[in-house]
Amino acid sequence: MMVTIRRGDFDAFFAAPFEAYGRQTLYVSPMRNDLQRFLSVRENPLFSGRDDLAFFTAHAGGRVLGRITAHVHSASNERYRQKRGLFGYFDCADDADAARALLGEAEAWARERGLDELIGNFNLTAMQQAGVQTGGFEQAPYTDQIYSPPHVMKLLEGAGYRAEFPMSTTALDLTAIDPAMLLGPKQRALLASGDYAFAPVDRKTLPARLKDAHAILNASFADNPMFVPLSWEEFEFQARDMKTIIDPRISVVMHRRGEPIGAVIAIPDLNPLVRATGARFKLTTPWHYLRYRLTRTRAVIIFQGVLPAYHGEGVNPLMLHHVVSAMKAAGYRSVGGTWIADVNRASLRQAEKAGARQLHRLHLYRKVL
Repeated sequence: MMVTIRRGDFDAFFAAPFEAYGRQTLYVSPMRNDLQRFLSVRENPLFSGRDDLAFFTAHAGGRVLGRITAHVHSASNERYRQKRGLFGYFDCADDADAARALLGEAEAWARERGLDELIGNFNLTAMQQAGVQTGGFEQAPYTDQIYSPPHVMKLLEGAGYRAEFPMSTTALDLTAIDPAMLLGPKQRALLASGDYAFAPVDRKTLPARLKDAHAILNASFADNPMFVPLSWEEFEFQARDMKTIIDPRISVVMHRRGEPIGAVIAIPDLNPLVRATGARFKLTTPWHYLRYRLTRTRAVIIFQGVLPAYHGEGVNPLMLHHVVSAMKAAGYRSVGGTWIADVNRASLRQAEKAGARQLHRLHLYRKVL
């Protein structure tokens, strides 16, 4: 059956993973409205021009078989002196012809712009969802974690892509952890000094706390692989809906003498709600939301960081103690963590010390053009 490609068909792009993976998939889509604004070069401050992104869908026999974005992150290429094209949202049925057609469109798009490699998934940057799942397929993802079935990595390999940059996501069973294990002599000394305080993160203080978190993110992640500092516009765009989803009990910004030095930003895992609504706002969404609020037991840490000057001072375990204690008191039973690269051994050790286990295995897939 002949595969045809459409460019810019958003309805088909949104429908593609549902069609490709079937009803039993663990895949969870972004909300339709969020996905639409992410892919808008006019709205999304990540993109510097109209020509920075294109998206494609593959069709055959009256159904959509898959999708892909082709885009460029100019700030990343400038920072790392690369000519790298990115692909993202690569979701495809187990159909080699459809996969080759989609990847071929993305490769042609990149070549036309003088780029010399294509790598992904990036949905849409390294500071968002990244990677192709290569292990842990039986584990349901948390919010902000990528999911793809085993055949996707095989389709990429069959099209000449090679796995690199291994990563893992994590999960922590809150029912099996005693938060006191995170408090050692350093943490007790910080608490006793009187110089350190937990700043509240709630609807009233959220604007100020997001400013704190933005500064901490850029400073604490500066040396991480592939990191590009986020402008305030990019950070605010990604955090736009935080007021509607935040649980003020489970995030924290830490101040020293009134100045922000660390943050743990966590939200409830929204995937059960998104799955129940089909990733669309509709008449039954308020009912689903109320039901979800009464039954939610999973949270996810979107990011955690400490200013470099305070590394090794015990700040991060102290913040985690605060957050884990608050999550347990609020009835959460588990918390997920977004991807950590294998090369980031310090963060992996930190997660392991806190009692987290590996949830998913991920790799980037790259092809030289």
